[in-house]
Formats: sequence, structure tokens, C-alpha cells
Amino acid sequence: MSDDYIERILKARVYDVAIESPLEPAPRLSRRLGNTVLFKREDLQPVFSFKLRGAYNKIAHLSESVASRGVVCASAGNHAQGVALAAQRRGIPAIVVMPETTPQIKVSAVRSLGGEIVLHGDEYDSAFDHAQTIVRERNLAFVHPFDDPDVIAGQGTVGVEILRQSRGEIDAIFVPVGGGGLISGIALYVKYLNPRIKVIGVEPFDAAAMHDSLREKKRVTLERVGIFADGVAVKRVGEETFRICREHVDEVVLVDTDEICAGIQDIFEDTRAIVEGAGALAVAGIKKYCALNQWKDKRLVALNSGANMNFDQLRYVAERSDVGQAREALLAVEIPERPGSFLHFCEVLGSRAVTEFNYRYGAKERAQIFVGFGLARGRIERDEVIASLKGAGYGVTDMTDNEIAKLHVRYMVGGHANGNVANERLYRFEFPERKGALLKFLQAVGTRWNITLFHYRNHGSDYGRVLAGIDVPQADTEEFLDHLDVLHYSYSDETNNPVYRIFLGR
Repeated sequence: MSDDYIERILKARVYDVAIESPLEPAPRLSRRLGNTVLFKREDLQPVFSFKLRGAYNKIAHLSESVASRGVVCASAGNHAQGVALAAQRRGIPAIVVMPETTPQIKVSAVRSLGGEIVLHGDEYDSAFDHAQTIVRERNLAFVHPFDDPDVIAGQGTVGVEILRQSRGEIDAIFVPVGGGGLISGIALYVKYLNPRIKVIGVEPFDAAAMHDSLREKKRVTLERVGIFADGVAVKRVGEETFRICREHVDEVVLVDTDEICAGIQDIFEDTRAIVEGAGALAVAGIKKYCALNQWKDKRLVALNSGANMNFDQLRYVAERSDVGQAREALLAVEIPERPGSFLHFCEVLGSRAVTEFNYRYGAKERAQIFVGFGLARGRIERDEVIASLKGAGYGVTDMTDNEIAKLHVRYMVGGHANGNVANERLYRFEFPERKGALLKFLQAVGTRWNITLFHYRNHGSDYGRVLAGIDVPQADTEEFLDHLDVLHYSYSDETNNPVYRIFLGR
């Protein structure tokens, strides 16, 4: 069976549409990990994904009579583009069934390639079932995204290129896994020629169909899958791909969404390219595997499988990548509710790069603040900061790994002022963003007037932006305004802003 696949891979027709993608060094990531990391740049393919290899190979091998009727596929996006391009090149019609949750960038790309789009269901499996109905009703050929020998062989050409480009001088190849077509093709070829090279799959925790199937020694069907890495959001792996993976894949590593976002950032920093969630799985897997197994001085390949990123997702990726890199900590800290306590807390925190502050005055003797700050030394530094804060008498809860805190609570800290805040005024401030800038700002504001509301979030811009509520008695108004003028910070009075009145004011 392996000999048959090797012949199929070597005879695969992919280069009518695909390029031989480069195998590039990743110097920044390599230095950080103490290993040589190489990126296999499948994100540079004409449809920004490896998927056109298998799709074109399948369609190229259809007989003229079958192909002339047209083809159907089901896909979350990248396979759809491959099928649409392959059908366009052969001059045959293509119907593409996509989940309704597919990013618009992928839908638009398929439409531009001439594919007839049918949106159905919330995930790949629903789209797959609907595509099968179309196949039966219209007697069309189905182009499976992974569980087909011609598709597997087409994807296997990636393995051929990696071994040729690296001269076989690698220790492991990390491959993103959805239904298993890509890793099956690569594993078949690599293990046939050089069995010592590890082939390691990478899946999200919330779409671990291959991992769970290999563990159970049978194909399992997941009840639900996460769709952040929509390119691998598959509930059930293929029958043929499962068989191949059982025989030839060494293991499958699981990563979470924050680790994927951090992988996207890693790839950007080395290539200035932005890959999609599934495209960063291999990098996330390399980082995790090296840490767990204390790998050093290895030569490793990460397959950057696709770059069809939905632009709207970039906000989420940027928000989560620092946590995924262990570059940001999120804490809930209890401080005394009295003038100057906020400043004293910042002085204990020191000149670290604060990424976020959320605070609202409360009626009780102690207040809760939500704080984020940058880490230069990862979790070790986070533990040191927590210990120093506790040593100074503050109650601290680590929220760095708390999903509710990261997704929701950070945006909800606040509420209306209570009766003890009679003269609150609301201001927006801007100041040059640099290390220690927030502490300097608070020291300049001073401790005479009580800060009753505070929100700050570092968005990586040149200027930091703070929303602050300050309790200023009517008799102090003129003196307070004079004080603001000498601070040399740009500010505006938002006390009469209707949003403040509705959500935050008394």
C-alpha cells in the first residue's frame, strides 16, 4: 500500500497550479527556542494554502466524461479555493458548499474563481452532508477535502519538497491536522524515505479529532468543534487518513487558542506575513513540544499551511497573543479604598510596561482593580510580581489563564458611581507611550484628588490613552484645572458625554 502511494505522490499533477513553496529559516524564533526552525511557506501558494495541491491532483485524474458534468466539494474555505481554481483551469463547473460561518475573505475568493457557492450549516460536517445530497441529485463527482488517495497524494508533494530542500537534514516536521489529508501524504513519503524523522501533528484542544481517535484506537466523532482555526474544524477524521496516521504519524500535540495567536505573531515577526489560525498550528506545536521535551539544537520544520485570515480576527489575535507568549499577566488586585492607594500600588508594581488598568470606585473599604502588565521573563516574572504584591499587603488573584476574564470581564469592570462620589468629573488623557509612562502620569496627577474611575489599555500605539474619573469638589474646580494645565498632558473633559451618563455616572 505504501509503495502505491509513493508512486501516486511522485506522479501527482500539482505544478500546473501550485508552486514549489520555499523552506525558509525563522531566525527570531530559532534563537528563542534554541533550535533551528524552518518554515515551509504553503501560505505563498496562489490561493494562499496547500489545499490546491490535492484538489488539482484529484480533478486532473478525473476522466473526461466525469469531469465534464462538474464537481462538488464541501469546505471551510481553503479546499474550496483549490477546487474552484482547479475546475477553472480544467474548464469545468464547480459547486462549493461552505459553512455559513466561513470567513468572508474565503467566500469572496471562491466566488472570484468562478465557483458556485452554497452556504449551509454552521460547521464543515453540515456542509459535507449537504454536498453529498447535491452529488446524488445531480450525479456529480465529489472532491473530498482529505479522505481520498489522489488528494492525499497531492498533499504528499509537500513532503517531497521538504526532504529535497532540507537534504533530509531535519529531526521533525510539525503539521497542522484537520481531517488528516496533509499529514497523511507527508508522513507516507517522509517515513518511506527517512523513518528517523518524526512527523508530529498539531491540533487545537477544541478540534482534537485525530488526537482523540489515535488515543482511542478508533475514529471518534466530536460533539462540537471550535472554529477559531476554521481550516481544521473537523468533527471526524477520514477513514483512510486515520489508517495512515496510525501507521506513520509519531504523535499529535494539542494547543490552545492563545498559543495559536502567539504562533501567528511569531510567523509575522520572522516573515512579515499574517497566517490564519490553522496556518500557525505547527509553530504553536513546535514551541509547546520543545518546552515539554526540553529539545535543543534540533532542526525542525513548521508547515505554515494557509494565510486566508479574516481581517476582523486580527483584533482578537493581537489581544490574545501576548498571553499566549507568556508576555502578559492579568491580575485582580484588592487595594484600600482611599486617596493615594492607586498610586502606591503602581509604585509597588514598578516601571513595568502596564498593558491595562480597569478600576471603579466602590463604597466598601477595599476596591478591586483589573491590571495587565508585560513580562520580559514569562511565568517566572509573573510569580515574582505576585509575591511582591502579596508581600506589600495586597490581595492578588491571578487571572492570566482565566478565559472569562480574558474574553469578558476585562471589558465589564466599572458600573455606575455610588452616592459617595458627589463631584466626579470624567477626563480623557493622552500621553507618550513608553515604559513607566503610566506611573509618571499618576504621580503627576497626585494624591490630593481621589481617582474614582480608571481605564487604560496599551494598544501598541505611540500614545497611551486613559479614561479617568476624578472626584473634584466644586470649590476646587479652578485649582484642579490649573493643575491639569501644568501637567502638559493632552486632555478633554467628558463629564457631559452621554455614554458616561448612561453607563458610568451617578
